[in-house]
Amino acid sequence: MDPDEILFDAEERMDKAAQVLQDQLVGLRTGRANASLVDSIRVEYYGSPTPIKQLATVSVPEPQQIMIKPFDQSILSEIGKAIQASDVGLAPNNDGRVIRLNVPPLSTERRKQIVARVKEMAEDARVAIRNIRRDANKHADTALKDKLMSEDIHESTKESVQELTKKYEGKVNTVAEAKEKEVMEQ
Repeated sequence: MDPDEILFDAEERMDKAAQVLQDQLVGLRTGRANASLVDSIRVEYYGSPTPIKQLATVSVPEPQQIMIKPFDQSILSEIGKAIQASDVGLAPNNDGRVIRLNVPPLSTERRKQIVARVKEMAEDARVAIRNIRRDANKHADTALKDKLMSEDIHESTKESVQELTKKYEGKVNTVAEAKEKEVMEQ
């Protein structure tokens, strides 16, 4: 691999690692209703697990409530069962037309647990970024050994990979700190 390919591959993979963290954090409960809380829930619909978003309109009519209005009323009970079986921790209220999920305020203890989970997820993302750095450095070492790049280019490639690592670790830290602040402030 030439230096540009190594850097491009590393940056692309590091960006994906940071994006995965952002996607995971969106689904974390913060005490405020958010339609993305139910994004990961799948409903058994005609034999296949289907995301709620494809079966219903998900809205937030009040700060502490999520409303799910299915396109097909016959699957209302299936949506309720899927929500109960999920790890969202919310009880569905079915009135025959829509399902309402009341999001209770979080206790201080629960907030601390969520912050600990955010830190865990952020550390996983940082580890993934460091693993990508290791792989990129290994490619550079191999290219040097195979005489596909000079020592100067090898060193500058490694420095560039380290800069990318710092950039994406900083991005992960920023996202995690913002989520921690959001969880603790409400």
